[in-house]
Amino acid sequence: MVPDTIPAYNSGTNGKLKMGNMIDLDQSEGDIIAKGFLQEDHERAIQGEQQFHRLGWKRLTIVLIVQSIALGSLSLPAAFATMGMVAGVILTMGLGLIAIYASYIVGLVKLKYPHLPHYVDFGRLLMGGIGDKIFAVAFVALMTLTVGSHCLTGKLALATITGSNVCALIFSIVSAIILFDFAVPPSFAEISILGYIDFASIIVAIGIVMIATGVHSHHSTSAPSWSAWPKENLTFSEAFVAISNIAFAYAFSSAQPSFMDEMHTPKDFTKSITTLALTQMTIYTVTGALIYAFVGPDVQSPALLSASPLVAKIAFGVALPVIFISGSINATVASRFIHGRIYQGSAVRYVNTRKGWMTWLAIVALIVVLAWIVAEAIPFFSELISICGCLLVSGFSFYLPPVMWFFLLKEGAWFEKQNVRYALLNLLVFIVGITILGCGMYASVTGVISEFRTGSISRPFSCNAE
Repeated sequence: MVPDTIPAYNSGTNGKLKMGNMIDLDQSEGDIIAKGFLQEDHERAIQGEQQFHRLGWKRLTIVLIVQSIALGSLSLPAAFATMGMVAGVILTMGLGLIAIYASYIVGLVKLKYPHLPHYVDFGRLLMGGIGDKIFAVAFVALMTLTVGSHCLTGKLALATITGSNVCALIFSIVSAIILFDFAVPPSFAEISILGYIDFASIIVAIGIVMIATGVHSHHSTSAPSWSAWPKENLTFSEAFVAISNIAFAYAFSSAQPSFMDEMHTPKDFTKSITTLALTQMTIYTVTGALIYAFVGPDVQSPALLSASPLVAKIAFGVALPVIFISGSINATVASRFIHGRIYQGSAVRYVNTRKGWMTWLAIVALIVVLAWIVAEAIPFFSELISICGCLLVSGFSFYLPPVMWFFLLKEGAWFEKQNVRYALLNLLVFIVGITILGCGMYASVTGVISEFRTGSISRPFSCNAE
């Protein structure tokens, strides 16, 4: 028996689909066909909602780890060599606690405004349309530059592993292709499965470097001369380059709202960031302190270059998953934002139609190709990453979350009894972020000027791996 009406689905105010009006079947064939297509879109939207809300707090933790812990952690021993063991440990732990608190604020804003899927959308809340545009450009630029950085790291890794005299641009192209392949899955729940491999990869790579440098130190005739205090004749620029490297190791808040948007229980994000905090601070402190103690002031960045050529090849080989998986997730985050904006309010945004897949693959390819071109075309790309890190990471991860607390979360005046403690804490975090912005920018720009003067800037599209 065929009913006189069939249910249609309407989009509610919170973006979820709910039962709505009834479609009358007593109408023309053309209307029925049109209604059929509408019903198909609704069904695809329902499937999309299910596909993109499968992330639990454990998977979110893995995705955050993939996003935040990469080979950058092996730059920390060099930062310890600059700042000394005492300041290195204090800065690693202190900046970690500040970054996690800022992440907590970002999570609270996402819970208060669950219909806003990305960090960019918070810009509209703070500054209207101009804020949305500024945040959008900064967000996509940061993600794209990070992908480019991983592309160059992949090139260095492949060149080191193979020991080949082939032009390193070949390895760079191979890296870009691998990054594209890993960025194809549009759901973070799917990427989280690769995250376990990624996490194991970086832990084993760090372990290999620690063991190798420790064994070398044990058999060395002279003990490594590590120091508890900053190195002699430390300049302001050198100090803030080291501090910035530690701060950027905690750069993950920019993608956090995008990840939380896929959670089936968003309020559980606190479990994820707590686990992430303990994991990050432990790995970073142990890595920085032990490798610096084993190698001494001559430790290189990344630290695996301080090991023997054979160990460096093994460590780079083990680290390949973290290079490409961690890099690709940034391309996925940027593509999700762009694709969602283009098809806002359309079922195409769920990437479960032919049109959705075609446009999704095109956007992912665009991000990866653009990242590759920028990374290879700009001869001072590493210095550019440092400048953009000071400019963008300091905002997304440090000084913007306190601003959100004051304007989006705070209830009542800041000097009221229930707000004073949080107001002072957020002011402290804001000052730290602004300090990293200003002093870090000065140190980075000074470094670029110095490299131009000494002529150590490489050529665009160079065949050299470094």
